[in-house]
Amino acid sequence: MRVAYTGWTWLINHQDNQKYEFEQFLKEVADIGYDSVENFAFITKYFNNDAGEVKGLLDKYGLHMANLYEHFTDDSEADYNSAVAYVDFMKKIGSGHLNLQGTMWREDPQDRPLDKARVKAYADLSNKIGKLCADNGIKACMHPHANTAIFSEEDIDFFAENTDPEYVYLCLDTAHTLLAGMDPAGAFRKYAPRIGYVHLKDVSPVEAVPGQRMTRFTALGMGTVDFLGVYNELAAAGFDGVLCVELDRPHVCNYKSALVSRQYIHNVLGL
Repeated sequence: MRVAYTGWTWLINHQDNQKYEFEQFLKEVADIGYDSVENFAFITKYFNNDAGEVKGLLDKYGLHMANLYEHFTDDSEADYNSAVAYVDFMKKIGSGHLNLQGTMWREDPQDRPLDKARVKAYADLSNKIGKLCADNGIKACMHPHANTAIFSEEDIDFFAENTDPEYVYLCLDTAHTLLAGMDPAGAFRKYAPRIGYVHLKDVSPVEAVPGQRMTRFTALGMGTVDFLGVYNELAAAGFDGVLCVELDRPHVCNYKSALVSRQYIHNVLGL
């Protein structure tokens, strides 16, 4: 399995200097010992869609861009057209996964019942994008995520039933499965045949900001997720893909959080 780190948190604080921050991200995670990275697909605009410039930076630090991450907008035609552009860019930089995520809501209620119409629309779009990706040697992976229509076990089941497993995979996330009320190891066992990519995050019992459950996310080993159990389920299923660490709110700085998680993966998972 390859170990990756996601870099969008380096890019959100300096909107006038994204190229510098992107290279700083690569420099830091390479120094820590990650071999792969991912980022939101918005990096394409920072480089004016110059895939050669991005590939040059990846090569400079000996890194592989495992995944780009597309957020749906509820305009399916625009989302598909974005995917076409992203797939072209990804082929040029050697990226093998395109993550997909439904639109997020910020207002309460945070948990909502299964919205079959919306999930079916996401499934139809994902099937279309998945076929596009498969035709270009890329895996399309839906990321079940809090505050979106694909989050709970019921949501995931309905989405899986309405998507073609030949074209659409899941990016299961340890933290979001726990927030959704699932046991992460059990969820990885259940969905193993559909998992194409993995996000690793830990979950603290305490919200850093009361009422905002995603502020419970923390570096690996600092919370309650059974990562060894998750790893064992993946290994038993023959998964040999990417384990990508992500942390939305670094507690000290990006570098320290990435370092803590990399040490945990080495010491506990042996990777």
